[in-house]
Amino acid sequence: MNPSFETLNRIIAQRRSVFPESYTNQEIPREALAAILASANYAPTHKLTEPWRFVVFRSAGKTRFGAELARLYRASVTDAQFLQKKYDSILEKAARANVMVALNISYHPDKVPQWEEVAAMGCAVQNMALTAESLQIGAYWSSPAMIGELGPFLELGANEQCLGIFYMGYHEAAPREARRGPIEEKVRWIEE
Repeated sequence: MNPSFETLNRIIAQRRSVFPESYTNQEIPREALAAILASANYAPTHKLTEPWRFVVFRSAGKTRFGAELARLYRASVTDAQFLQKKYDSILEKAARANVMVALNISYHPDKVPQWEEVAAMGCAVQNMALTAESLQIGAYWSSPAMIGELGPFLELGANEQCLGIFYMGYHEAAPREARRGPIEEKVRWIEE
């Protein structure tokens, strides 16, 4: 087979969500982050709306972002619902991640339906995940309930929305097999 296919197929098959508890303290170079973000820009986008918008949090910025997520969690639950463990986990994820990227979308309702923009964003994030995998950087897309309240903190405009947080870090997680059912159970062929 074609070497490009072999490489791409291996990266796709190896990609897994890697969570902050597996991250090391090794800093991700800015050049690697730039490459990961640049790969998002090549996602398919109907009418070239390019709806993806990213806010990258590192160092003290990441600490502030984690504190805001924890604050929003605390504000969203009653005292009886509040779980100290969950609150601490939010702060711990921010502390363990080397980088947190707010995954924001800019809708263009005059050009394309909202679902197409969300699909384009999903493709952009998949490009990021595959690029991170190729650089041996762990990553995962988190979408906690608090993202709906991040507009003011992220300074989002009227047609913008946060769709999640992309956590990244070098890691010590062991490779693991994909848990997927056979593709044959998900495809129908019509040839006549």
